[in-house]
Amino acid sequence: MFFSMPIRGIARLLMSAVLTFCLVACSKVTAENYQKISTGMSRAEVVALLGEPSTSHSSSLLGVSGESAVWESGKVKIEATFVNDALLTRQLVQQ
Repeated sequence: MFFSMPIRGIARLLMSAVLTFCLVACSKVTAENYQKISTGMSRAEVVALLGEPSTSHSSSLLGVSGESAVWESGKVKIEATFVNDALLTRQLVQQ
């Protein structure tokens, strides 16, 4: 019983490290997935490829809606602009 606490703590730390590595390594925000998105795709199609954006800002005026969305993972950043739920522009930034 005396040794079980330190071993549990180490096991939890190791499990957290493995989970973090998997989340980073399994990111959908890649140059390869960027190549799969194209103008005219719906927001849902883009989200299916990249996951939910890291940040987004949207607005609507006179029946026209717009959204600026950014996906980031490591050194890869993908920026996209949607108008009425359709992809208008996209940009890949590798840092």
